[in-house]
Amino acid sequence: MKSFDIHPVNRSLEQAIQAKIDNLNKPKGSLGRLEELAMQVCLVQQTLEPSLAHPCHLLLGGDHGIEREGVSVSPREVTWQQMINFTRGGGGVNMFCRQHGFKLRIVDVGVDYIFNEELRMKNEEFFDRKIARGTKSFLYEPAMSEEEFDQAIAVGVDLVDDCVAEGCRVLSIGEMGIANTSPSSIWMHLFGNIPLEECIGAGAGLDTPGIRHKYEVLSQAVGNWQLAVSTNPELTANSEKLIAYFGGFEMVAAIGAMLRAAEQHLIILVDGFIMTACAIAAIRLYPASQDYMIFTHCGDESGHKRMLDIVGAKPLLHLGLRLGEGTGALCAFPIVDSAVRMMNEMNNFDNAKITKYF
Repeated sequence: MKSFDIHPVNRSLEQAIQAKIDNLNKPKGSLGRLEELAMQVCLVQQTLEPSLAHPCHLLLGGDHGIEREGVSVSPREVTWQQMINFTRGGGGVNMFCRQHGFKLRIVDVGVDYIFNEELRMKNEEFFDRKIARGTKSFLYEPAMSEEEFDQAIAVGVDLVDDCVAEGCRVLSIGEMGIANTSPSSIWMHLFGNIPLEECIGAGAGLDTPGIRHKYEVLSQAVGNWQLAVSTNPELTANSEKLIAYFGGFEMVAAIGAMLRAAEQHLIILVDGFIMTACAIAAIRLYPASQDYMIFTHCGDESGHKRMLDIVGAKPLLHLGLRLGEGTGALCAFPIVDSAVRMMNEMNNFDNAKITKYF
């Protein structure tokens, strides 16, 4: 994997930022989390006048070999059908991008379908970055090779570079991939040291027997990984190999995008269960990347709160969301925007000629 130059945010401006926040014409601390968000955005951007210019949203699509093992109620063709729906503007992600002014990129990183030439050539929002038609089933073998892992990371990097070239300062990322809660659950289990059974939920709508079957399949897959580790101790501390063994192409591309975004000092809006799993993987590779992340919501997928607890994240919203696509991140954007507007538009005590009483 390419190396990234990611450092913790420089805190030399912290006192000046806090002084500006405290001198806004309001009781000290009265805007709560907005003040915390303002501090984070200002530190990431190293300014007292932050900007959320040209927000971009990456919608990354990929299929998973583990879907063949009956771990999802949805068939894999839903991935490509939804990707086409997105290109026609009909998805939840499309609606929220329109509402909040995000430029949408719909990216085929590994969908098990060949999209027609007209869609690939004529739709400005669609990007063909297909690595393969889905990953292999990690029940029997690694989901992807080392070369495919590197390719997926590079896809995420290139997409972020395109956004930055257009002036992007804030990035959100979503996914479309049937069965991608399965690798997310395993990453949660292995990275968070949480019992696997507590990491598995209904996904797109499994019933109780379905959840039990999913647990049995994933448990066997983890057992196979642990057997591989026992014969090759170097794998134990190798997060890249663990990520590649279970991950999807769209998930690894998201990790690459997060790391490049942190390297470029963008604000990263982290969505639900799957994107939180990707964020945890990115943090495992580069711990300083967490400084650039805002965890936008706690979804209803079983275990999401516990996953957020792994990195001590405080989500902005809890609306019962579990759609994916990055929709929760987009819904939370106005809150981050309010924090930035507070810094740039709210008057202070001196200018407003109001007595500062603290």
